[in-house]
Amino acid sequence: MATKVRDYTKLASDIIQEVGGKDNIINATRCATRLRLVLKETADDAKDRVGKLPGVITVVENGGQFQVVIGNHVGDVYAQVAKELDLDNSDRVVEEPKQGVLNRVIATMSAVFAPFIYVLAAAGLLQGVLILINLAVPSFANTGTYEVLSFMSWAPFTFLPIFIAITASKHFQCNIYIAVLCCCALISPTWTEMAARIADGETIKFLIFNLSETTYTSSVLPPLFLVWILSYLEHFVEKRLHENIKSLFTPLICLVIMVPLTILLIGPLSSLLATGIANGYNTLFNAFPALAAAVIGGVWQVIVIFGVHWGITPVILANFDMYGRDSFQAFQTIAVVAQMAAAFGVFIKSRNKEFKGVALSSGITGIFGITEPVIYGVTLRLKKPFVCGCAAGAVGAIVASFFNSYYYAYAGLPGLLTTVNAINPDNPASFLGEAIGCAIAIIGAIILVQIVGFDDPKQEEEEEEVLPEEKSSSTASGAQTHKEVYAPIKGEVIPLKEVEDEVFSSELMGKGAAIKPEEGKVYAPFDGTVESIFDTKHAMGLKSDDGVELLIHVGMDTVKLNGEPFELKTEAGKKISKGDLLLEFDMKKIEDAGLPLVTPVIVSNTDDYTDVLAYPNEKVEPGDALLSVIE
Repeated sequence: MATKVRDYTKLASDIIQEVGGKDNIINATRCATRLRLVLKETADDAKDRVGKLPGVITVVENGGQFQVVIGNHVGDVYAQVAKELDLDNSDRVVEEPKQGVLNRVIATMSAVFAPFIYVLAAAGLLQGVLILINLAVPSFANTGTYEVLSFMSWAPFTFLPIFIAITASKHFQCNIYIAVLCCCALISPTWTEMAARIADGETIKFLIFNLSETTYTSSVLPPLFLVWILSYLEHFVEKRLHENIKSLFTPLICLVIMVPLTILLIGPLSSLLATGIANGYNTLFNAFPALAAAVIGGVWQVIVIFGVHWGITPVILANFDMYGRDSFQAFQTIAVVAQMAAAFGVFIKSRNKEFKGVALSSGITGIFGITEPVIYGVTLRLKKPFVCGCAAGAVGAIVASFFNSYYYAYAGLPGLLTTVNAINPDNPASFLGEAIGCAIAIIGAIILVQIVGFDDPKQEEEEEEVLPEEKSSSTASGAQTHKEVYAPIKGEVIPLKEVEDEVFSSELMGKGAAIKPEEGKVYAPFDGTVESIFDTKHAMGLKSDDGVELLIHVGMDTVKLNGEPFELKTEAGKKISKGDLLLEFDMKKIEDAGLPLVTPVIVSNTDDYTDVLAYPNEKVEPGDALLSVIE
């Protein structure tokens, strides 16, 4: 917990000084708990120096921001920072830092593909199920049921440009409907038929230019480049049109320019780029399959850590589009499976009961191809198990390469369940190699973890499980008392340590619990006062009549939504009674934005008390006992 401070002017000045002074700060904003700074340059030791300041809980560097976690009093610190930086002065000119080309490409790929990756994963899983059914019942492929399920499974890949238009338009900040309009034109059946005629030797011109035979169903780079250039064209056009005709003529001009430009230039060039990159990888695989397999099987999870894994998606999709198969995902799966197994290896070896549970739950998640909980929660945290997983993945992938293993259906989230995508009657060794490679990765990772070992997290002192009120009355010969905090939201109770945000899960903000909401309403958890409400309405600070300070933070990173899903039913400074409706929020809007709904309920002045204990409830209704604050 942070050391208490009351001189926020000094803390603000100290933070500014430690990050390099006023001239090094481009901008400063705040959320419910963090002061968010955008810096021109970040000194190597700035994070450590700021983290040691009295009043600072921790420092997180994420998304190009230097985030100083302060807690409930972040508003006081921000006010002083804004005053010193003169943020209200519109004449203050700063130079935005230049982001490297590679970082920009990675950020773009992540922003474009992340929102619909689970849609592709679901379709890929359906393709895998159809493969298994056809193997068991060959006649099924001749039924109408198979045909319907088959075109369903291919739908998101066929219309991939539409998905890209939606997400890319948000990333590049242009009109989503114009982007979709242009991409719909690209995948029009009429253009597909025209491209087929060109491929057969017919010459078709647009004005004086010959059209190419490039088609755009299932394409990645052409719609991506289209939307990128559209973002500049749209802004250029809108600045020059009169307000009365802007709404009609902006989409007309953009459509007439962007679709022909894409068909004539952007499409052929970007398709050549994607094909060239895919062919480059395929050349390496064909010449040195074991080397390609070792690199992917051993290094893929390292790539995931640095967030550059989205950049390979166009290559994989290009392989499926050109050849109907891809070896990259076959080896990628083995890398994922190896990390999953390393987590299970930690589960077997660890003597820490709590950490064994973390390892087991993250390992199970890894079965479905989601390795972030495995990496960040277990293997990378312990270091040696992560290396064991990488080594086992490399060996397993090398063995699979000897069998000429490929994936014949796209796997949005490669993992143990998608190994069926390697099945192909014309290449029976493919699945055999994939299965053997995964088996080697699993067994190898588990054995290596047992041999190499790791620094087992220390087991917290075991206590007999008792209810909070029993513990508070049994300690200090009955001298301690407790204060109750009741559930503000209906939903599933989650231990704070399982929240996927290190600031909350590490209890740096204070102790408490989290709730996964089943209803978009927040009620008063006690009699008291509304101390503060953040501008974007996603978080509020409350104080009970008996002194408990509480932070309710609806969802993770919901500050990004600028208050849109939230509707206040109270105001700062207002007295409240237990059960009063304080806030309503649109759960669907938050989920559609790709943000978790998990809501931490934190006793922010935990340091004032002996302990804060959560009641052992799996689910709560508003008004149910949630926390016991022990004096």
